[in-house]
Amino acid sequence: MSLFAKLQRRASEGRPVRVGLIGAGKFGAMYLSQAPRTAGIHLIAVADLSPDRARASLRRVGWDDARFAARGLEEAARAGTTLVTEDADAMIASPFVDIVIDATGSPAAGIRHALRAFAAGKHIVMVNVEADVLAGPLLARRAAEAGVIYSMASGDQPALIAELVDWARTIGLEVICAGKGTKYLPAYHASTPDTVWGHYGFSESQVAGGDFNPQMFNSFLDGTKSALEMAAVANACGLTPPRDGLAFPPCGVDDLPSILKPVADGGLLTERGTVEVVSSVERDGRPVFRDLRWGVYAVFEAPTPYVRDCFAQYGLKTDASGRFAATYKPYHLIGLELGISVASIAVRGEATGATGEWRGDVAATAKRPLRAGERLDGEGGFTVYGKLMPAAASLAQDALPIGLAHNMVLKNDVPAGRAVRWSDVAFDAGQEAIRVRREMEDLFRGATGRAAR
Repeated sequence: MSLFAKLQRRASEGRPVRVGLIGAGKFGAMYLSQAPRTAGIHLIAVADLSPDRARASLRRVGWDDARFAARGLEEAARAGTTLVTEDADAMIASPFVDIVIDATGSPAAGIRHALRAFAAGKHIVMVNVEADVLAGPLLARRAAEAGVIYSMASGDQPALIAELVDWARTIGLEVICAGKGTKYLPAYHASTPDTVWGHYGFSESQVAGGDFNPQMFNSFLDGTKSALEMAAVANACGLTPPRDGLAFPPCGVDDLPSILKPVADGGLLTERGTVEVVSSVERDGRPVFRDLRWGVYAVFEAPTPYVRDCFAQYGLKTDASGRFAATYKPYHLIGLELGISVASIAVRGEATGATGEWRGDVAATAKRPLRAGERLDGEGGFTVYGKLMPAAASLAQDALPIGLAHNMVLKNDVPAGRAVRWSDVAFDAGQEAIRVRREMEDLFRGATGRAAR
């Protein structure tokens, strides 16, 4: 039975899936636009640090005020309405909530909400890739111990990539490379919130008319978000991050199997089973033909001459040898697709992408020469960007994860292009996010060391 049919059954039986959303920003707002239109779903609460902002998001996506006028969760459950609250912890603990969605974008908040969801026996959809890369492999273990599901968010590119990888492996194909597209030029690593809109080509009226956060959008442009998403894919799919970081080769959909194959076969990859992000612009700024800026892909290899011939017979784009081929999805709709994760957890008991072993990490890397006494401002800011690397390399370098590079003061100078180290910053080891991250480092240190060898 399809997901939709199973949701319809729950609706007809009067037992909808009760969902609590944390964070009413862009991703959350897109889900809010669809939740009332989905059978068998009751968005029972929206938690946000600014309830007024959450109410504004609800109105902007078409909700009538009467739909979110509930004064408590019990009233919301009884009347089929929605509570707007600033108390995420109380919402998570409520018996009226079945599934929690964290769409905050804050690594520390994501870790906090995940741990509280596990303690309350609640499943969680972690939209917050920042939190997942910072501590996801450990959080996944905690979820398993609690008997709940810790899931990637459908609609976000990591979950969609994981779906393509799973498809290929399930039909017996080896995945050579998987990833996504983006707009990239090397100069973007130095981009700041002051320069981001010019790179995107957004007008002042476009920015003023939407929920656009310059630092968040800059994290996409400067390479940080790509690094985070590829680390999440590596950790969910057992793929290996490139040893020297993402290369962002210019590549259109027709050239995926020719470029993203091993060097020994005429491609760019130094190893099989890796992740990579392709750029939608050539290095001189010209647009790539049939680019994959908004999409995801997986490259795989024919295991036999017979399968190679099947590739040709059914029109797959391949490299010149016919052995390497690719599949792709040209678009992703982020929060509009999030209902797939909610439905999959509720009616099938399955995650839409699940973090596993710790293979990839993202190090805070200096955008410019940094001086002792400066305060780091995190993803998309003025000081650092995130660089993807194998987890073993991150541990060996004592690299500070990008997810913690917020409001830490430098003790040492850091040259441009070098990873900031734990020893370079002053930090409070008692903070929950730092404590959880250090626990994960200690737990996986031996395993990642063996993997690196």
